[in-house]
Amino acid sequence: MRRINPSIEELKNGDDYELLAELNHSEIKSFVLSQLEKGGWLVKSFMVYQAVMVLLGLFIISRALVFSFKGTYEPLWHTIGVIVFCLTVLVIIHELLHGIAIKLTGAKNVRYGAYFKKFIFYAEADRHVFNRRQFTFIALAPLIVVKLSTLVGIIVFFNHPLFFVFTLIMCIHSLFCAGDIGLLSVFYSEESEIFTFDSKEEQRSYYFRKK
Repeated sequence: MRRINPSIEELKNGDDYELLAELNHSEIKSFVLSQLEKGGWLVKSFMVYQAVMVLLGLFIISRALVFSFKGTYEPLWHTIGVIVFCLTVLVIIHELLHGIAIKLTGAKNVRYGAYFKKFIFYAEADRHVFNRRQFTFIALAPLIVVKLSTLVGIIVFFNHPLFFVFTLIMCIHSLFCAGDIGLLSVFYSEESEIFTFDSKEEQRSYYFRKK
């Protein structure tokens, strides 16, 4: 996964690169939404996947409510437990997986942060340049790892109440990945190679494309 990328100075001052986009971290939600609205094959594919996950998740939640009205509360407690788990522990796991992927691409230091009022969490490597292949690996790491983990649980507990627990975790986690796909879509909006880096001091991310 390690490749020699241009330096920040080369990106900013070199003749071979030009600024494609600049992201203020406090405006990351609006930036992601604008990228998702642009569409593209990556976004459209993810939206189909997420629509299936949302419908499946709603079915599981509705099923739990129906059972509770009939006096069987175990599915409801499982559902509440999954929601609490996803909004706490799974958020941490998601970002740690980003951090591990960042490390595997060659970054020495990983920083974690959050905008709690906006429920936005992130992992970043200050002033470390990533190319398209590396950022794809970083962005998709939580989606793939959590998906495979929950699928194992779904298969192992196929005829057990925990089948719905693992399925709901998978469904809810798909919502966490929308931001990753939105940021990743920047790299697939151009045919030319794209590079990015974060600036902790400026609280900004920069995207450059090769001319």
